[in-house]
This record gives sequence, C-alpha cells and structure tokens, in this order.
Amino acid sequence: MTPFGARLRALRASRGVTLTELAEALQVSAAYLSALEHGKRGSPSAGLVHQVNEFFGLIWDEADELARLARLSNPRITVNTAGLTPEQTALANRLAQMIQRLPPETVAALHAVLDTAADQPKPRLRRPAPSLTARPHRSRGG
Repeated sequence: MTPFGARLRALRASRGVTLTELAEALQVSAAYLSALEHGKRGSPSAGLVHQVNEFFGLIWDEADELARLARLSNPRITVNTAGLTPEQTALANRLAQMIQRLPPETVAALHAVLDTAADQPKPRLRRPAPSLTARPHRSRGG
C-alpha cells in the first residue's frame, strides 16, 4: 500500500464512502481506485488528487498533505546513482534489497534521519574573504 492509498482508504472509511461511490463521483473505475489504494498503480495525477480533495472537501493543509502523499506514492521507484559516491550507490542498493524486512521502528528512524538532513542547509562553496589589511603603498622614486 502507498501513502496516498492508505490516506484515500482512511478518508473513505471515515466518511462512509464505498469504493464504487467514489469511483462514480470521480469518473474512474473502481478497479483503478482499488489498485491505487493497494499500491498496484503509479502515483495518481494532480487532476485526480484535486478531484479527491474536492470530493472530500479537503482544503489548505489537508489538501497539500494529500498532494504530498501522492508524490511519495510511486510503488516502483528508480534511484539513479550515476555520479554519486560508491557509498551512496551501496546505500541505495542495500535499501532496495532490505526494505521489505525492515521493522516499522527502523523505517521511522530512517525517515527521521532523512527529515533532519533535509532541514540542514546545503553546503555552499565559499570564496576567501577579501583581506582586511591594506596593501602597503609603494612610492615611486627614491
């Protein structure tokens, strides 16, 4: 299940809306919505996310959160490590191999590490500051 799928299912359950009712209102098939909820389809389009927001009356932060979850809901991601360090490539490969075996506590801890890293400013190249001491003035002649 994807983050978007889990949220969609929770919205339907909390409002008492069946999959068929939502599918009819959004003019999509119930099979498609079911596949979205179960993580068997890619991320939903921005248009569909907008329709879901309108159907459930989600605004502001709730609507933004649903859009964010949709962006994080591609069940078949690809990580391009070209140009990265060997350590970064190894990390991506290890994560891909082990993610199914990670307990929820470890997944939460990894999210926390990534959240912390995202909050830190990106390193910038610094140019040396100009010297504050004046250069000695050379006089002509002697």
